[in-house]
Amino acid sequence: MTYQVHVIGGGLAGSEAAWQLAEAGIRVRLSEMRGVESTPAHQTDSLAELVCSNSFRSDDPANAVGLLHAEMRSLGSLIMRIADAHRVPAGTALAVDREGYAEAVTRAIASHPNIELVRERIDRLPEAGPVVVATGPLTAERLAGSIGEATGADALAFFDAIAPIVHRHSIDMEVAWMASRWDKGETKDYINCPMDKAQYLAFHQALLDGEKTEFKQWEKDTPYFDGCMPIEVMAERGIDTLRYGPMKPVGLDNPRTGRWPYAVVQLRQDNALGTLWNIVGFQTKLKHGEQLRLFRMIPGLEKAEFARLGGLHRNTFIQSPRLLDERLRLRSRPDIRFAGQITGCEGYVESAAIGLLAGRFAAAELTGAPMSPPPLTTALGALLGHITGGADAAGYQPMNINFGLFPPAEGVRGGRKRKADRKAMMAERAEEALKAWMATAA
Repeated sequence: MTYQVHVIGGGLAGSEAAWQLAEAGIRVRLSEMRGVESTPAHQTDSLAELVCSNSFRSDDPANAVGLLHAEMRSLGSLIMRIADAHRVPAGTALAVDREGYAEAVTRAIASHPNIELVRERIDRLPEAGPVVVATGPLTAERLAGSIGEATGADALAFFDAIAPIVHRHSIDMEVAWMASRWDKGETKDYINCPMDKAQYLAFHQALLDGEKTEFKQWEKDTPYFDGCMPIEVMAERGIDTLRYGPMKPVGLDNPRTGRWPYAVVQLRQDNALGTLWNIVGFQTKLKHGEQLRLFRMIPGLEKAEFARLGGLHRNTFIQSPRLLDERLRLRSRPDIRFAGQITGCEGYVESAAIGLLAGRFAAAELTGAPMSPPPLTTALGALLGHITGGADAAGYQPMNINFGLFPPAEGVRGGRKRKADRKAMMAERAEEALKAWMATAA
């Protein structure tokens, strides 16, 4: 079909951008490389495949990411609608059945009358737009080079690591037990594997000694993103770093002892059937043989069978605060927009949110009714503002949504209100601001 906008990349951001355009009556060509050529991290050719965790994080609207969830639902987000439909138990977090979720997004996109899904690799930016580039952290080398030519700067890069997934039947529930993450909430959605001090120290040392994936020469100076730090890299930062991070035992009473363990490894349900569970916070660059040996040192996982072992992939993003305007257009070529993780936002929801905005900005422009950016007091506006100018371009690094990106609530800064009260005030303010902005946009 003859298209009006070319969306490059069928991840969360590209799928959301294409959907928003199509729902506005705009004809879209969505180009996705997988199906022709895979990547080091993906397992399937489904759109919006979740390559790391299966969690969209907190769904509590008093939390910044939960607030972003709510705002996206208000704006008809495809990603959020399908995530809600494929939800699996995860306490107050929104986690999904990984395969069912991606398959549903693919069906929705492929069946939309205004979207032509084409399996093809794009090696260069198109000569003319409108274009939305949503190729994500695994942008192919040739296209990344073309983007570098257009932006006048080399793309920045860092490493992301992937957590392993375990078959549920292979977990020893005579050792492990079910409880909420850090014992929050009434549901018992996490499997907990306890460690005493001797077991923890032995495991910590094994992480330090384990054989890691060797970097290629061009990768040696690529940093990690702190939000996806490999478990063995965290172990290198100190003997107790893991006990204050992903292995934190606080509030988790072992029903067999009545006491907190010295450390705990938690697993979260990864699919609707409950047959697959991922090890929370255990993304890794250990070699596969070492992963099998080390992770079977964990009490309850001695006979663990792994559906997927951990891995490592390079992440690419641009210096958005310097290169993009407030509507995500490339300053040097306004017919090109960028969306998703390639802009430097971090996280599934954040990526989809920027895709949603890119799609809506492009649709509004084509229909002759340019849309103003959402207010900075909303989660969408705060994230967009950070990407397009709020962050320091020179030291720009990927960022998750958080209340630190929002303007302070009036009368709160310097006051004595509790942190929870401040967050609640900012969430309430965001809800009101979004409603006003939507009314104006409509």
